[in-house]
Amino acid sequence: MKPLLSIVFLFSLFFIVRSQNIPLGSTLSASNLNQSWPSPNNTFAVGFIADGSAYFAAVTYNGFPVWKAGGDSGAVKSSASFQFLSNGNLRLINSSGAVVWQSNTAGRGVSSAALDDTGNFVLRNSTGVVWSTFDNPTDTLLPNQNFTSSKKLVSGLYSFRLLNSGNLTLQWNDSIEYWNSGVNSSTNINFTSPILRLQPIGLLSVTDLSSSAPVIMAYGSDYAEGTDILRFLKLDSDGNLRIYSSPKGSGPIPTERWAAVSDQCQVFGYCGDLGICSYNDTSPICGCPSENFVPIDPNDSRKGCKRMVEIQNCPGSATMLQLDHAMFLTYPPELVSQVFFVGISACRLNCLVSGSCIASTSLSDGTGLCYLKVPEFISGYQSPALPSISYLKVCGPIVPNPSASSLGNGKGNGWKLHAWIVAVVVIVTILCLVTLEGGNVKGIVDKRLVDHEMDMEQVIRAIQVSFWCIQEQPSQRPMMGKVVQMLEGITEIEKPPAPKAVVETSSVGGTSVNVSSTVSAFSNFAASAPAPSSSSSLQTQRISSFVSGKNLEKASSISSPHVSGRNMERASSSLLRSERDYHTL
Repeated sequence: MKPLLSIVFLFSLFFIVRSQNIPLGSTLSASNLNQSWPSPNNTFAVGFIADGSAYFAAVTYNGFPVWKAGGDSGAVKSSASFQFLSNGNLRLINSSGAVVWQSNTAGRGVSSAALDDTGNFVLRNSTGVVWSTFDNPTDTLLPNQNFTSSKKLVSGLYSFRLLNSGNLTLQWNDSIEYWNSGVNSSTNINFTSPILRLQPIGLLSVTDLSSSAPVIMAYGSDYAEGTDILRFLKLDSDGNLRIYSSPKGSGPIPTERWAAVSDQCQVFGYCGDLGICSYNDTSPICGCPSENFVPIDPNDSRKGCKRMVEIQNCPGSATMLQLDHAMFLTYPPELVSQVFFVGISACRLNCLVSGSCIASTSLSDGTGLCYLKVPEFISGYQSPALPSISYLKVCGPIVPNPSASSLGNGKGNGWKLHAWIVAVVVIVTILCLVTLEGGNVKGIVDKRLVDHEMDMEQVIRAIQVSFWCIQEQPSQRPMMGKVVQMLEGITEIEKPPAPKAVVETSSVGGTSVNVSSTVSAFSNFAASAPAPSSSSSLQTQRISSFVSGKNLEKASSISSPHVSGRNMERASSSLLRSERDYHTL
């Protein structure tokens, strides 16, 4: 082991020697991007880079930053400067003269600074290195740079750490650990002082005094390929940890070779608070749960969303927005107090009646798990592959996002209805509820449409089908396949019974909930919570107390979760029967 360490030391010493001194009193100005302190072979340089209207003092490789003074918080204007003072302190000054960042090395005998060919920027005194960028990383790890458990990479709210156990972790806001990768259990190594290194050939490995050889943690897809290539490990602003490679002289855009989190939507908080992550072809995109929400920043969808009306401002009309194939990301230690064994309806209703819950996720993977979320930070993920349904508390009425088909250009293979017919249906449906008695449809059509070529038979079909879709009894509403057949004239339409609109108001668990039986069948989202009968109201109270009380916490930790699950299902059986009466197709 000692010969190996000696070789590594001599190898590092060779590069340290290949550096040129930067004298005390040297200064770089953000207004001159061509001004820099280069390494001896000009591979790396210290200077200012521009990112939009912001400027950063950075160590760069081919123009790509691998270290930034002050990290993300070191953004300054073009009048800023990077100063190596005569007292040995290195500092970043903004346009007003205030110190944005400093090395805190004044009075330590620093006599010179240097950038070597490994990309390490160091401050030295007569005895050795006082400070270096390798010992103070920001968001990037370069080849042969030692990364220990006392260090971390930071990018925005995201951080990367090496644990004393040898595991690698990614965290959001220093609280949510959304990725943890350890060595293979067959390795049988008890780390005492692990060191993470990115080898020049593209291997990410952990070494320790207790191990005779490095333990490989990850392979870059081009490892050991090519010559004269720089590879580096970077924590990106999207919360993912990646290995990049860039041939020398190829420009500032490196190529991704490995990513810690293969599914970007699994990165906690990627789309901000109340944002929903999904995919457009192969790229992750961020959006709001429904039109009951608006983006916090219309120019940056990753900033998250906010409610049009806050829950506390709509007493009596709170309801649950249903998101199919969606989940709200939950990682330990949240699970301890937020996971329960209940059915899908209880998972929704107990969140609705709970003052502390704003969202829930019910898994359909056979586990019977329900996650309740409290109003801190909600990170959502929606994909057709997810076996889950989620609910989000909103102020009614629910306004779903427009479907992809409704945003198209009309060239698809959907219903063969003209846009003006859809408009007619929307306008006249309410009038039809009152005025149509089997007959005079032409009398209620907007007179401004007389000059248009109208197929009155198609108009009548659309109106009659709409009556069937808003029937009060679910059993009377047609399946969507039959709806299409009736609209296209394949199936004969019987005269629909006149529906009646019933609005009930009920107080459930102290929360007043408005319920309307006239619910659009074309919505993919849940309607307002059903008003329970006297017997189901009692069951709701029992379930609510079970979910929020200590009994449920015990149920979530007992050895046989199926027993508690069955008890909950029996307890909510009458509630589920009431739920079915209000289910929309």
